[in-house]
Amino acid sequence: MSKTLKEIAQQLNDANKKVQMIYAFNGTGKTRLSREFKELIAPKTDTEDALQSALTQKKILYYSAFTEDLFYWDNDLQLDAEPKLKIHTNAFTRWVLEEQGQDQNITTIFQHYTNEKLTPHFSSDFSAVSFSFERGNYEQESNIKISKGEESNFIWSVFHSLIEQMISELNIAEASERSTDAFNNLEYVFIDDPVSSLDENHLIELAVNLAGSIKSSQSELRFIVTTHNPLFYNVLFNELNGKVCYMLERFEDGTFSLTEKQGDSNKSFSYHLHLKQTIEQAIAENQVEKYHFTLLRNLYEKTASFLGYPKWAELLPDDKQLYLSRIINFTSHSTLSNEVVAEPTPAEKAMIKLLLDHLKDNYGFWQQVGS
Repeated sequence: MSKTLKEIAQQLNDANKKVQMIYAFNGTGKTRLSREFKELIAPKTDTEDALQSALTQKKILYYSAFTEDLFYWDNDLQLDAEPKLKIHTNAFTRWVLEEQGQDQNITTIFQHYTNEKLTPHFSSDFSAVSFSFERGNYEQESNIKISKGEESNFIWSVFHSLIEQMISELNIAEASERSTDAFNNLEYVFIDDPVSSLDENHLIELAVNLAGSIKSSQSELRFIVTTHNPLFYNVLFNELNGKVCYMLERFEDGTFSLTEKQGDSNKSFSYHLHLKQTIEQAIAENQVEKYHFTLLRNLYEKTASFLGYPKWAELLPDDKQLYLSRIINFTSHSTLSNEVVAEPTPAEKAMIKLLLDHLKDNYGFWQQVGS
């Protein structure tokens, strides 16, 4: 059933789970959902200002494209000599930088995900950051402008440092024994796609580190993580227990659906599974047509590519490889359009089922046991 993003935000809140993971394609509405969720949990009043609002009143911490808007470049256009990344401070950045002095930890995290020779330098009042690069001859290139990807990594490093400190504080069961009451009212952490600029190795590491932080949380704090990246999703899925997983979809009329999914992206979202399910449905409903041979060949090709076979036909039954590959090739690529009939023969329908079953039974497709 289609819903508005506001209704989906309510669905997430009603679930009341420690960890909820959402997979969605880029442009679906993940960032807009983070805003709707924030408005649901902590709507801004007419008198509230983002800078003067007390940290102790915050109920949600979220990382998204809007978080990145807190950081913006002063490019020193007149002299082109000292570009700086300015920080539009809010309650959270003030706490992690000024009160907790996490600038060195942020630097360590940032260099880990980028380059150990790339160093941020915070201004004395933490209102700006400049960057330098140590070259091989020990000379320092100062006041460089980093790439957009490096900028995103730096902002994530600030956020990640804040998460670690926040979880550590909330893990102290007695509120009176905490070093700060800044997070006592915090209910949710919403993390929207933090991996857009990472290579695969660092992406996996970030996912493992984030999962470790989430698992270390012993308080009632709840986490929502969205991503468009299947690899990031899979690592989190395998690292975390007790999570609920969804796929967010947007329809042409502007409504959305949030569908619960079982399994990682390979079991829930991948195109080859869509092909497999489409063919299975056609077989079950006795609606097999000639184009299902094309889908079947595509499924064989993708499976062969994943498993490292040089030719997809090598996955066919050994005793009939040549015959069956010719049948599939002719049926899926025939140019004799005036002689092609859409309705396959009973033998062709049986062949579709035989070859699909062969692929599932012999090449590692997970089979659900029971109903």
